[in-house]
Amino acid sequence: MRRWWPGFVALSAIWGASFALIKVAVDAGVPPVWVALWRSLLGATTLWAVLLLRGGRAPRDRALWGHSAVVAVLLNTVPFTLFSFGETRISSVLAGVMNATTPLFTLLFAVLTVPQERRPGARRLAGLALGFVGVLTVLGVWRGLGPGALAGALACLAAACCYGAGFAYLRRFLSGRPETVTTLSALQITCATAELALIAPAAGGAPHWPGGPAAAALLVLGALGTGFAYLLNLGLVRAAGTAVASAVTYVMPLWSTALGAALLAEPVGWNALAGGILVIAAVALTRPPGTRPGTPSAAAPRERRPVGSPGRGGAGG
Repeated sequence: MRRWWPGFVALSAIWGASFALIKVAVDAGVPPVWVALWRSLLGATTLWAVLLLRGGRAPRDRALWGHSAVVAVLLNTVPFTLFSFGETRISSVLAGVMNATTPLFTLLFAVLTVPQERRPGARRLAGLALGFVGVLTVLGVWRGLGPGALAGALACLAAACCYGAGFAYLRRFLSGRPETVTTLSALQITCATAELALIAPAAGGAPHWPGGPAAAALLVLGALGTGFAYLLNLGLVRAAGTAVASAVTYVMPLWSTALGAALLAEPVGWNALAGGILVIAAVALTRPPGTRPGTPSAAAPRERRPVGSPGRGGAGG
């Protein structure tokens, strides 16, 4: 077994499990905005601890902090809240499949904002169309959706859309920064924590003890899924390259579906499976030529790759 496989499996499992962890928290009565805040706070604490142990320090560049604040809105503050809200109305299984559309939204925003992507080609455009069909299949639109389920599904799609916009923003404004990925990640999640701390009391009321299982779910969601996973992703990029790291996107829905069904007894309809397959096939079509999943590309020699670049996927909701 290749040396990068353990990291690949661990990363896909951590990010895939995040949807079940969110479900445990919201079902215990934790308001969605507080789920987002706790996971950001715990993730930022983990990242700063690692950064300081490595001898790093906080940058003083105001422009960098400004870009990090914008990125935090698009990749953390808004989507973390939206996914948590969505899972108050739909299953973690469906939320995980919706998250798999992130690369499709990333391509869409890249085409609109990045000059190098202005001509995506017929193959990648076909992938976008197939992804749209996959989403409709997952939703089972021919059966109709109740207002609650529709609101939850749209919230998750909006979160994936935010991820796509955030990755395009990163590529345009932060891809050339000299800071390490750990530094950029710590700044991003710190900004998200500050943003959520400002709105959580007003939007979600005062915090309360949700019980042991929900507290444990939030701890794992924050420290592992929003902290350690960033570093695990970096290790995967170094060992196998961005092509392999980005293939995590293909595996995450399998984990979210399996864990939702096994641990939370959530139903998995045929349309969710069929739609998930269509979405994953669409993501495969939209990948740039020469980046087949499972085929290592040149590994990154240094920790200079900005957070949110191809290997990050959707960060698990």
